[in-house]
Amino acid sequence: MDSPYSKELQIAIGAIQSAAKLSQAVISDEDKGVIEKEDLSPVTVADFAIQALLTATVHHAFPDDKFVGEESAADLRSNPILLDRVWQLLQRLREDEAKSLCKLPETPERMCEMIDWCGFGEPGGPHAGRVWVFDPIDGTKTFVQRQAYAINVALLERSKQVLSIVGCPTLSANATAPVTNTSLDSTGRGCIVFAAKGHGTYVCPLAGPLPDLAQARKVEPHTEAESSVLRPVSCYNMLDSGVDDVHQLVMEKLNIETRGCDLLAWVLRWVTLGLNLANMTVWVYKKRSRTGKIWDHSGAMLLFEEIGGKITDIDGKDIDLSVGRLMSKNHGFVAAPKSMHATVLSTVQQVLRDEGKGDLLG
Repeated sequence: MDSPYSKELQIAIGAIQSAAKLSQAVISDEDKGVIEKEDLSPVTVADFAIQALLTATVHHAFPDDKFVGEESAADLRSNPILLDRVWQLLQRLREDEAKSLCKLPETPERMCEMIDWCGFGEPGGPHAGRVWVFDPIDGTKTFVQRQAYAINVALLERSKQVLSIVGCPTLSANATAPVTNTSLDSTGRGCIVFAAKGHGTYVCPLAGPLPDLAQARKVEPHTEAESSVLRPVSCYNMLDSGVDDVHQLVMEKLNIETRGCDLLAWVLRWVTLGLNLANMTVWVYKKRSRTGKIWDHSGAMLLFEEIGGKITDIDGKDIDLSVGRLMSKNHGFVAAPKSMHATVLSTVQQVLRDEGKGDLLG
């Protein structure tokens, strides 16, 4: 892959490889150090450790860049035992650090500081410089069950996606549809899926030596014939934030007969779209007050756009990543091949009106 972000890709891929080692070490531990956040989603010692690892590594290479991430260090500062567990987990990567594959914080306090750079970071608006967005473990609920999860790294410039690197420790580089939360790579290698704006989407194995980007497999863009057959990815009956009956009716109206890929983690849903294992997704939140979180979508959406996908919200508005940590200018998502997007969008809007849920439209 020939792009102006080759250094950024190499740094991020090395960090994600190290992060995957940490996550797999935690998976093998019966006590994963799970706590619960205010929104009732779980967070583990791996979330904290990986966010610190990603931040330290990228900051070492690009000291002027800013950060946004899902976690803050408040729970670590108030719980010395949890703090020590996260710190000790990071020490397992001293050998990787010696090989210049990653960079670790110098002290526990520095670790908390770096986690908070992300936890209190903002994307910065249309005039912002370079901002990295991290989701250290997307799919923590399935991660703790030894199922599918992803490590999301994105680079924004002026709040626009320019680079996406996603580590998928449970997903094969040669995966076939349908992919579900229990689809595990039997080889244990996993994959990294990455894209740079204007340069396409690529996939290569996650485990092993630092990959040669020139050897990564390029995902072919949608063909006209492929685009006319809609293949969905969604999350069925695992989340209370979406309107499941609307999602089902939309698929019926579009003559979609199979459920397709079924994944909890939003990042993995974008990955399956970027790998062309699916080519359509719809999500309608139950309330207009519900919004997406920037770390669940930033960068990962680029994977789909780079193979010919179009993404808007259910009102047909472009996705705005400039407004803050919560994507408050958009409601829900409609993603499909460019040639089919208008059809999918109008179907979503018509179903909402027919079902008496027109108030969910802007």
